[in-house]
Formats: sequence, C-alpha cells, structure tokens
Amino acid sequence: MASSRKNQLGGKIQIDEFLIGQYEEGKVGRSGNSKKKLVIVALEIFDEKGGVGRAYAQVIDRASSKEFRPFFENYISKDAHVITDVWKGYLPLKKDYSNLEQIPSDKGKGMQQLHIHIMNIQGWLRGIHHHCSKDRLQGYLDEYHFRYNRRTMMGSIFDLLLRRMVFSEPKRLHNNILTTAV
Repeated sequence: MASSRKNQLGGKIQIDEFLIGQYEEGKVGRSGNSKKKLVIVALEIFDEKGGVGRAYAQVIDRASSKEFRPFFENYISKDAHVITDVWKGYLPLKKDYSNLEQIPSDKGKGMQQLHIHIMNIQGWLRGIHHHCSKDRLQGYLDEYHFRYNRRTMMGSIFDLLLRRMVFSEPKRLHNNILTTAV
C-alpha cells in the first residue's frame, strides 16, 4: 500500500536522510557504503513535547538537491516550515521552499522526533523483513508509512485495502498471473 499523494505535509516538518543496510567496517557517512541504501524521510512536528503527524520516505541514489527535489515536490507543501540538517544538498531548495531552515543535527539531538521515527523504521525492517533489496525497499517504506499515517484509525486500513483492490485495474505478473496493484 502506498500513499495517494493527495495531501502534502504542511506546518513544521523535519527532513533528513539515513542509510539502511548492513555494517561495513571502516565505512562511515553518506558515501562509500556499497551495501547500504540511502533514504530521505520527512516528519510533521506538532509541538516540542513530541507530538508528530504524518511521514513519508523515499529511496534516493545520492544526497543531492537533484535527488531531494522530486521528494519535496511530491510530499512537502511550499508553505511548510522545513527543518533540515546543514547538509549542502538542501541549499538549492531554499529558492522554492523559502521557509527552509538548516540547523546542526548534533548526532540527532537537533531533530529528536525525526530520529526516533528513523529508528522505528529501521527496527521494523529488521524485525519484519530482515533483508531489504534495493528494488523492494521503496515498497517496504510505502507500506510502513501507509500504516504509520493511519495509526489513529486502524479500523479503516483493512476497508481501504479492500476498496483499492476492488477498484484497481488488474496487472499481469510473471507467467501471466493476474494481480491487483494497491
């Protein structure tokens, strides 16, 4: 299940990127990790006491403004107050997102709610999927955030899943097996 992308995140939003994958000795940071996948994530923040709203994540190849832009255009309202770390890849986005503020991450202390969300994603992936190939990771992130964004209305998730299955066009998979894409 994936988001309909009808409602962009608004208000105060924290955005950061993180790596998913196995540990590689001597490899730290955004580059040089051949076994890891890079993900950008955004989380709505309601108050400083830890109130959070919806969230979205997307697999990206590099931490650059060129890779960030499609994520911003799909999920972030232009009026939002966007908070990121001081990574230079966010600087070109200030032209279109005038309320973009960069703060030092301080090992996650600068955006504590977002880093708790990231740890929850990583824990869920380890506990449920154990291994994530790059071509399946986006689907896992979509499923996680579909559930996360509906955590206050759990009773409606099954109904929504059924509606999407009934009203979607069948798609052919391997060996001409029909399925529905939800």
